[in-house]
Amino acid sequence: MDLRHQAWPWKGAQVRAHMTDLAREMGKLGAWVRLHYVYPYPHVDNVIPLMAEGTVLPYLDIPFQHASPKVLRAMRRPANDAKVLRRIRDWRAQVPDLAIRSSFVVGFPGETEEDFEYLLGWLEEARLDRVGAFKFEAVEGAPATSMEEQVPEDVKQERYERVMALSARISAGSTIDVLVDAVDSETAGATGRSKADAPEIDGEVHLRDAGGLQPGDIVSVKVEDSDEHDLYGVVA
Repeated sequence: MDLRHQAWPWKGAQVRAHMTDLAREMGKLGAWVRLHYVYPYPHVDNVIPLMAEGTVLPYLDIPFQHASPKVLRAMRRPANDAKVLRRIRDWRAQVPDLAIRSSFVVGFPGETEEDFEYLLGWLEEARLDRVGAFKFEAVEGAPATSMEEQVPEDVKQERYERVMALSARISAGSTIDVLVDAVDSETAGATGRSKADAPEIDGEVHLRDAGGLQPGDIVSVKVEDSDEHDLYGVVA
């Protein structure tokens, strides 16, 4: 049902059926609020001030899928990579610690090496905080399954590995705040999450030489390495 931003009474005020109003009111409940599966459209600009003031976490999960305009058109998705990069820069100017995560498809039918290099260049400029990737797989009945120019499996694998290697390089050397979830007294290791790690969606941050920490501690961590899902580091 399309409520067309209809307002409803809530705790003595009128709250619209609108992303900005709902995010603001959820933030007032005192819980960590992260925004998932948010398309990078202009209305997102209105929630950035809520992040700047601490009402919701500085976190956006955006399904970019790719950066090459040609591939995005083939996916039937919006294709304006330059405008998206400008929007990301504007968001970060307002919220410097904004964490952006996304996943990308490699090997979509018709993806050329030029398209893939375009994606890598876009990722270099966007500097996303969490990047996932998956290889295109044919699904019975899906339009893309019958498209011409299917990408060979070995090429998909090679491109997947290159995306993940780039993501690891971008993450390495950064310093982030981590909420400690668990400490292993035998190994002196610890596991936690940063603001950019949503439970059951993102990965974890694994710490070495962390035997003196306790669950609930928030510590500054220097990232030393990463894999497909998790980050590895040491207390800074």
